[in-house]
Amino acid sequence: MTVAEQATRRSGSRRTGGIRGREGVAGWLFTSPVIIILGVFLFVPVVMALWVSFSDWSGRGSPLSPDVKFVGLENYAEITTGGGLAEADFGTALRNNAWYVLLVVPLQTALSLFLAVMVSRAMLRGRGFFRTAFYFPSVTSSVAITVLWLFLFSSTGVVNEVLSWVGITGPNWFNEPRGIIHLALAGLGVESGPAALTGGEFLGVSWWNWLGGPSVAMSAFVLMAVFTTSGTFMLLFIAALQNIGGELAEAAMMDGANGWQRFWRITLPQLRPTLFTVIPLGLIGCWQVFDQIYTGTQGGPSKTTLTPAYLSYKAAFGDEQAWGRGAAIAFILFLIIIVFTVIQRWVLRDRKVSKRRIREYQVKPASTTRLTGGAS
Repeated sequence: MTVAEQATRRSGSRRTGGIRGREGVAGWLFTSPVIIILGVFLFVPVVMALWVSFSDWSGRGSPLSPDVKFVGLENYAEITTGGGLAEADFGTALRNNAWYVLLVVPLQTALSLFLAVMVSRAMLRGRGFFRTAFYFPSVTSSVAITVLWLFLFSSTGVVNEVLSWVGITGPNWFNEPRGIIHLALAGLGVESGPAALTGGEFLGVSWWNWLGGPSVAMSAFVLMAVFTTSGTFMLLFIAALQNIGGELAEAAMMDGANGWQRFWRITLPQLRPTLFTVIPLGLIGCWQVFDQIYTGTQGGPSKTTLTPAYLSYKAAFGDEQAWGRGAAIAFILFLIIIVFTVIQRWVLRDRKVSKRRIREYQVKPASTTRLTGGAS
């Protein structure tokens, strides 16, 4: 390489480095407003709340004042191992919310997928109308929906009136504290559980109550959540279905696959990326349920609709002004959401195809029969 070629390469590399450097500076300048906004309104409040969870701040003055003392894990211990009312309330809130998540997430995912498949059918007339009708509850105020739900599920409401037409006496929905599993067992004559369940407890709640199912009041909120959120997730599934080509389904039809086989083996696997979005959003929304409880029952009856989000608000803004305990509940709830999201992603991860499944899809060689000639 000549001296002139080396000088040309060095000058070109300097120009390239200068351009990249200027592009990097421009990129940082372009994103700096967003970084500053996120830092001021997201990162700093989270750090402050974390400090409050380790302090005895009572909500008066600044949490950074010298009068606020560091108490370590005392706030966390009070709600997990304290053995008092705070632990029992936290255990009750977790139990209520766990049943809420267990019912709402599968139901809203299945219903939204079913609606998306039905609305996407080419033979359905008025598809635009049905899409709007199913999505309308999602854009309606949750407070308004809650007030409507309280009216529909009152003891003399429309739901109980419809049930009376078929000879069913509807419950007093928002005043019945017993769990639906306990009610079903009571109908069979089982009024109390075995000593192993009634004697043991976790977070101040007996195992018998953990397994009692959601209360009748919480079941009404489960129906409301499914009703209001399925429309949003339906749109996500509709967008995913529109990107799925029909060639594989047509090939499966030619091979004799019925509708359920085509959906289970062809359509659903291609919706995996959308499920990765829908299920985590459902989990996060269910663990953060607050406005329905605040507007509707405020934790009643008998704390059977109490949730960790509402308990955190009540601890911080209630009469106790226990801001440290409220912040601790919020961060435990954050960890629960993270754990459930990781588990969900692990369950829905891409798995290697087993050798048995590979052999099922391999083309088997056709058996050939050799015709041999000769005198018989």
